Amino acid sequence: MATISMGDIKKGTRLEIDGNPFKVVDFQHVKPGKGAAFVRIKIKNLGTGKVIEKTVHAGDKFETPDLSQKTMQYLYDDGELLQFMDTETYEQVGLTHEQVGEDTFSFMIDGMEAEVLFHNGKAISVEIPQTVVLEIVDTPPNFKGDSQGGKKPATLESGAVVQVPFFILTGDKIKVDTVEGKYLEKAK
Repeated sequence: MATISMGDIKKGTRLEIDGNPFKVVDFQHVKPGKGAAFVRIKIKNLGTGKVIEKTVHAGDKFETPDLSQKTMQYLYDDGELLQFMDTETYEQVGLTHEQVGEDTFSFMIDGMEAEVLFHNGKAISVEIPQTVVLEIVDTPPNFKGDSQGGKKPATLESGAVVQVPFFILTGDKIKVDTVEGKYLEKAK
């Protein structure tokens, strides 16, 4: 495995610390008036999603984590685990709600394709596309006089609630930004 030193650290660099994979979210090179330079980094644990800060000094070395990504299909929530299936081998893996993240899970529907991240052969997290098309299952009706610029809440087939313009109705399909949790446009 390749080692990563202080000079190799950039945004997006992946590191292994105490057996856990991390991704550098932000870094700042600090050169104090006295003493040696160091790098202050913010890193995100790829398994739990938690962001922590760490100081890296000149002699510190890190391993590159053994990560792989596989496109899998979301099947169902069995109460404890969210089940995903490899569409080529039909092998299934289960991930907890914490590993998937509530923000991600709120936009997932049965049969959806997702990128499952594996560390040392073990599934640790899931990424869904940044934009998805979902159907609206419930939204208040339009009333005469509703302004063009206004918004109303709409419940999607995945269970998430987003703010949509007044002209959107129950049964419409919309494109949603899953990172921001926002309505983008009416799907064609």
